[in-house]
Amino acid sequence: MKNNAQKAARLSVAPMMDWTDRFCRYFHRLLSREALLYTEMVTAPALVRGGALHLLDYDVSEHPVALQLGGSDPAELAEAAVLGADVGYDEINLNCGCPSDRVQSGAFGAILMQSPDLVAECVAAMRAKVSVDVTVKCRIGVDDQEPQEILPRFLEKIQAAGCNRVTIHARKAWLQGLSPKENRDIPPLDYDLVHAMKREFPDLHVSINGGVADLAMTKDLLDAGLDGVMVGRAAYHQPADVLMGADHAVFGVESGLSMEEAVMAMLPFIEAEMAQGARLHQITRHMLGAFAGRPGARQWRRTLSEGAHKDGTGPELVLAALQQVTERAA
Repeated sequence: MKNNAQKAARLSVAPMMDWTDRFCRYFHRLLSREALLYTEMVTAPALVRGGALHLLDYDVSEHPVALQLGGSDPAELAEAAVLGADVGYDEINLNCGCPSDRVQSGAFGAILMQSPDLVAECVAAMRAKVSVDVTVKCRIGVDDQEPQEILPRFLEKIQAAGCNRVTIHARKAWLQGLSPKENRDIPPLDYDLVHAMKREFPDLHVSINGGVADLAMTKDLLDAGLDGVMVGRAAYHQPADVLMGADHAVFGVESGLSMEEAVMAMLPFIEAEMAQGARLHQITRHMLGAFAGRPGARQWRRTLSEGAHKDGTGPELVLAALQQVTERAA
């Protein structure tokens, strides 16, 4: 039975290019049974024109899991949404926040903040074709836009088109002059504006994204009246700090596995995936931060970083790395 994506959206792990692939999501799901997980952005043209349906692969254990699409052609996005819904994704999310160059050249991502009518058209086209939630992830604005003016107009348009959940990355995106990496840090965060949008749109499920470092901060933002919190890099680099206690702290249910138990649970998965042709480092690169801040963390990282690329290595390397942690803890 699939979990309800809206309920799960109280805490979600952000879609992150080159990071939140299916190996990463399998690991994260072991740490939290409740949080909503997102795919990396998949472009609608890749699915519809390129036939790259392998980009939709996921493990059934990942539910609740959302597919993030990139694109700006309503008909093509609708077709891609159908492909995602047909394989069982719990939500289809439209990327209106990514500032990368290749995203701009494809006329999707953060540049869509300049075209709220087109975004509304895209949402309506997808809503007409799928029964799962269609959601939007956006910025507070781009370049010289005034967020206080454009964000309410943007939200009004997408809500009228049938989007009832939005995640707002509380920074502007500077499409001119800043790299995608700089866009994650340099524009200042404006949490107050996101809180104001929740007050202005009480029926819209509003999640906040950007700068959230740990569970305590997540709880504070939820307690302040927001519907959800999306965590990005902190969930990836310090998964224990964000995901391990989340089920209890955010969802009020019993917490899942300890980090040691989660690592042990990865071993049969690693073995099965390697039997299908995956390389060890493709999976373990997402686990490097597992013991961040704990004795043995450096040895864990080094063992995996140096060994996982070598031919012939498998799950036994992960066991050896784990042993370094347990020995340091003893």
